[in-house]
Amino acid sequence: MKKYDNVFIFDHPLIKHKIAILRDKNTGMKQFRELIEEITTIMTYESMRDVELVPVQVETPLEVTTQYKVREESIAIVPILRAGLGMVNGVHRVFPTAKVGHIGMYRDEQTLEPKEYYCKLPQGIEDKTVFLVDPMLATGGSAVDALNALKKRGCTKIKFMAIIAAPCGLERVATAHPDVTVYVSTLDRQLNENGYILPGLGDAGDRLFGTK
Repeated sequence: MKKYDNVFIFDHPLIKHKIAILRDKNTGMKQFRELIEEITTIMTYESMRDVELVPVQVETPLEVTTQYKVREESIAIVPILRAGLGMVNGVHRVFPTAKVGHIGMYRDEQTLEPKEYYCKLPQGIEDKTVFLVDPMLATGGSAVDALNALKKRGCTKIKFMAIIAAPCGLERVATAHPDVTVYVSTLDRQLNENGYILPGLGDAGDRLFGTK
């Protein structure tokens, strides 16, 4: 796959360990959900490396010192419904005060293209660093359209995080939105004829919420 300046693919042994368990068809719903959150937390640490800090005065038991904190109200999380909901708590573990918006997409089973059916975002989101999250980046259609929706509403500082990606979907997002940094836990081999990632882990939404 072509190398893109805005794409970061993790190569972390702890993530690889958790992905192996996540893929297993015998991994139950509770453990699957916990693994998604744990992997997201690890990814969030790295993806927040360039988040803006502001100086604050802190009084320790010994003296007053200047320290640095993430600006309050500066972070928002936007999961792509429904599977993206499984990643929200993983981000909240790192930044618990982040506001949460939602973008609803469904995939047309004939064209495999996404359709937006819902969008509700926190007030002032255009001034925040937005973490758009979805566990699976397959064709890339939902991610591209969700990024378009955020930009249409004034967002300019956006990061996209996915657990598993197919090369074609990753290339599509990186090309369509070169100003968005894309963080992917694991790059898989390809899509099958039904648009599912191989080797993948099945339908993330169904496994998160026990609907299949």
